[in-house]
Amino acid sequence: MHSLSRTLLFSAFSLVAASTTIALTWGQQPTPAAAASHDLGYKDTPMLPGLPWHVHDPDRPHARVVTPADVPGGAPSDAIVLFDGHDLAHWRSGDGPPKWEVGDGYFEVVPGTGDMATKEKFGDCQVHVEWQEPPDVTGTSQGRGNSGVFLMGRYEIQVLDPWQNPTYADGAAAAIYGQWPPLVNPGRPPGKWQVYDIVFEAPRFDGDKLVKPAYITVFFNGVLVHNHQPAMGPTLHRRLAHYEPQPVEDSLVLQNHHNAVRFRNIWIRRLGGYDEPEK
Repeated sequence: MHSLSRTLLFSAFSLVAASTTIALTWGQQPTPAAAASHDLGYKDTPMLPGLPWHVHDPDRPHARVVTPADVPGGAPSDAIVLFDGHDLAHWRSGDGPPKWEVGDGYFEVVPGTGDMATKEKFGDCQVHVEWQEPPDVTGTSQGRGNSGVFLMGRYEIQVLDPWQNPTYADGAAAAIYGQWPPLVNPGRPPGKWQVYDIVFEAPRFDGDKLVKPAYITVFFNGVLVHNHQPAMGPTLHRRLAHYEPQPVEDSLVLQNHHNAVRFRNIWIRRLGGYDEPEK
């Protein structure tokens, strides 16, 4: 055999052997011990910017387990149920018990009896509220089924008949009252139950100085109408909102605007931050 032929043949055998070795290597599965060593993470990965954790860090705290409700709109396991259809035990009116009327699974505003506030106080929170205008609702504009959900007793999400009820934009149903109209109006006709799902971040102060405004996210009947929108300050009527130092937590308030609005299925969750210690 000529030397050139021998060289070509040797090269071909070498190429086949190398290809076989690569194929076998790629086809290998890691041993159980090797796989298990990284089941819970890695310590040889880059650090996440501004955080004390590696990418896939095994020491990073895991999320708390929360059991969701069996039905849409139901309270998860870590929620405080503020109204379960039976009584107003979680509420007060001034320093006394509320005088709103409790019906079959709902309660209704009684005109002239004052607002209702939760006995417990909250800061950052997720709130679920269902409300209904009477089928024969009367009045116009702000006099047609008016109430409000006041976060920390200060930041109002407007309750108002949203169905063919002309009014000023920043006073419509689901408006951050006097500041921001809802992005869209997904309201239902009177007599139908409406749903608010609200995520609220309380403002932060350093002494008398505002460090971070309040932020509000609202879903109205499942439709996003405010997306992490900064509030200009606590709600005011016909005046500019502005911030003043306030408590870290305060009551959730339902407004008595002298209209017979009904409420049901109200619950609230306190919101924590990322990477809280596991319990």
